[in-house]
Amino acid sequence: MNTLIFRTMAGPIVVIMVLFSVFICLRGHNAPGGGFIGGLIAAAAMAVLGLAKGSRAARKALRLDPLGMVGFGVVIAALSGLASMVTGSPFMTSIWLDLPLGETSVPLSTPLVFDIGVYLVVFGTLTTIALALEEDGP
Repeated sequence: MNTLIFRTMAGPIVVIMVLFSVFICLRGHNAPGGGFIGGLIAAAAMAVLGLAKGSRAARKALRLDPLGMVGFGVVIAALSGLASMVTGSPFMTSIWLDLPLGETSVPLSTPLVFDIGVYLVVFGTLTTIALALEEDGP
């Protein structure tokens, strides 16, 4: 599966997949998508990169340890749930903030923060597994 065409096209394909995964993650609260499916798409992108260029090159492209992303994602997801307790609401109650930006406003919310945490957990877990399976051996 290590053809010249695959190795050449892997870079652009990975970029498109990662951008699409971020788009899916960010639109997930108001439309189909979310952190889980976004993380799956991003992990698939890293698997493609690992198949095309090797596991070592994929890890170098990440610059961060995927397992570290898992831990950071769990902390972010937990903090998004604890934020509602500051207002005296039950755990995981949504808090919304409209950020004015020019003539429009951007809605920010704790579900978005939770989705980002889930994205990092899924991405880190599946990337770790995929890259471990693609290792060259001892």
